[in-house]
Amino acid sequence: MNLLLQSLFFLSLSSIVAFAHESHPLPRPLIVEYPEKAHADGGGDEEEARMRCTSWRIAVEANNLKPWKTIPPECAGYVKDYMMNRGYGFDLEMVAKEAVDYARSVELGDDGKDVWIFDVDETLLSNLPYYVDHGFGLEVFDGHQFDIWVGKAMAPVIESSLKLYNEVVALGFKVFLLTGRSELQRSVTVDNLRNAGFQNWDKLILRGDGDHRKPAILYKSERREEMAKEGYRILGNSGDQWSDLLGSFVSNRSFKLPNPMYYIA
Repeated sequence: MNLLLQSLFFLSLSSIVAFAHESHPLPRPLIVEYPEKAHADGGGDEEEARMRCTSWRIAVEANNLKPWKTIPPECAGYVKDYMMNRGYGFDLEMVAKEAVDYARSVELGDDGKDVWIFDVDETLLSNLPYYVDHGFGLEVFDGHQFDIWVGKAMAPVIESSLKLYNEVVALGFKVFLLTGRSELQRSVTVDNLRNAGFQNWDKLILRGDGDHRKPAILYKSERREEMAKEGYRILGNSGDQWSDLLGSFVSNRSFKLPNPMYYIA
């Protein structure tokens, strides 16, 4: 009886291998490589570092970290790879798609008071060329150097945001651009936006003389309060910082774009 069972076992095994060879060839040799081996030659340390940086980035996007001034030095390569490769683009596209779906689902009023707010930097325009030269957030932010970059009006478009923007305009929303840039930068900001393909916004709101010492979350909350007092309904809000989206007089729906390079309170 044991001999019969043994024969049947080997016959079944032979049939499985033969079938696999004909339809889905199995790799040779059949060796299972465990994670411990990768760790033994250093691969595990690299993988663990990558996972830790991924955890850090997720904590950034979930607003679970206290205010920070620079990215962790050990994550410099990770952030560069994320920003320069497909992951960043995929994440931007996912946010834009969800925002478009929501915008299409909203029934607008007849009074022209339904508003969608957009931030500018890292929301409509990308400052990635600047951050390529400044360590992708590894350097402490230098306002003077950044203002020089802004003055060039060369920030490229974020394509997924342009598609969302055009959809929102076509649907009939009022579009208010609410940025932390200075009123002194209005002209170059308008030029940059238009060169990047953005048209037909209803308001471009920048920091005035009395706003420069205010935290972003307070400044933007105050501007939204003004909108509400004028009878506007803030139905959508897109920004790369939580300070664009939180505070008072918040939108019915807010959409956070990814940005692991810097934090604005």
